[in-house]
Amino acid sequence: MTQLPLAIIGAGPAGLSAAIYAARAGIRTQVFGSTPKVAGDYEIDNYFGFSQTISGKTLIEEGRRQAERFGARLTDEKVIGLHHADAGGFHIKTDMDEYEACGIILATGVARVRPGIDNLADYEGKGVSYCVSCDGFFYRGRTVTVLGEGIYAANQALELLAYTPNVSVCTQGRENTMTEEFRQRLDAANIPVTTRRITTLSGNNGLASVAFEDGTTMDTEGLFIAMGEASSLDFAYTLGVERKGVFLVADTEQKTNIDGVFAAGDCTGGFLQISVAVGEGAKAAKAAIAHVKKLCA
Repeated sequence: MTQLPLAIIGAGPAGLSAAIYAARAGIRTQVFGSTPKVAGDYEIDNYFGFSQTISGKTLIEEGRRQAERFGARLTDEKVIGLHHADAGGFHIKTDMDEYEACGIILATGVARVRPGIDNLADYEGKGVSYCVSCDGFFYRGRTVTVLGEGIYAANQALELLAYTPNVSVCTQGRENTMTEEFRQRLDAANIPVTTRRITTLSGNNGLASVAFEDGTTMDTEGLFIAMGEASSLDFAYTLGVERKGVFLVADTEQKTNIDGVFAAGDCTGGFLQISVAVGEGAKAAKAAIAHVKKLCA
């Protein structure tokens, strides 16, 4: 298993800024994440230092080249699991490999995928969960469903098998984007996948069933939300990072309440601008550098 002093999850402005500072300080740094949404062809004309408009795509490409010039390693691997490691530090599981890191910077932005279930909030904490490692224990032997269309949802469903054999996946009307490997693993584990869309939840003393758009229903006592790719918020649940709504709580040095975990960029809320994300990435790197040098040198 690869050992990393510092792992940065998220390859947007905050993550790349953090990578530049950390790698330049001599810290072996790896950045996980696919091309961010900001790397599109739309124009940016309010970023400091550019007298002419620059595209998001060009800005990110230049940031990647700069981080790599200082020695940071960038990989398109998708992080599908992040947990506290048994011997300290953090265990990272991607769609391709596994790693252990001394320090973590969360910079995946803010999740914008919503399930579209009318009364979802009524059952949060009463059958609806966002964290298998946090709540899976409470559903031992019970019927549970994972809501999501990608490999993150598939991995969450497979993790639930540690608690119950009665697991299914619902893509919520979205195209199933799981890789062939994960589809085969779900099939081998007898985890069915439906592409129907859940519209409402039911149950008097907690979740008991879901109703689909086509009028059919299905009994389930637990609904684990895992739509799209895993976000900083998802990782915050598993690590115990303090949250405020959909955002992570970080101090002025971008430290969270969990030692060794830092957060930067849109995932912390506030003024959601590229310039702010870049600055927070630099601050997160400064704090992470000190942490790594103290504990992992």
